[in-house]
Amino acid sequence: MTKAKYSDEFREQVAREVVEGDRSIASVAACYGLVAQRVGNWVAKYRKQHADAQEQKNESEAQELARLKAELHKARMENEFLKKAAALLAKEHE
Repeated sequence: MTKAKYSDEFREQVAREVVEGDRSIASVAACYGLVAQRVGNWVAKYRKQHADAQEQKNESEAQELARLKAELHKARMENEFLKKAAALLAKEHE
C-alpha cells in the first residue's frame, strides 16, 4: 500500500473548507474521496498555523456582537419611549 502524496495547497484548501466553510470534516472528506482522519489532521494543523488570525476574527466578531447588542438595547428603549408618548397623546385627545 503506497502513501498518497498531496500538495500543501490542496491540504490547505481542504482544511479551509472545513474551518471557514463551516462544513464537517466527514462531508469534506467524502467530497474529495479522502479518509476523515487525514482531513482531521490537516484541519488541526491548519488551525494551529492560523491561530492568530482566528483569534483576531473571533475578537472582531465579539466586538461586532457587543455593538449590535448595544444598538438593539437603544432601539428598544426608544421604542418604549415612543409607546409611552403615544399613550399619553391618546389620553390627551380623548
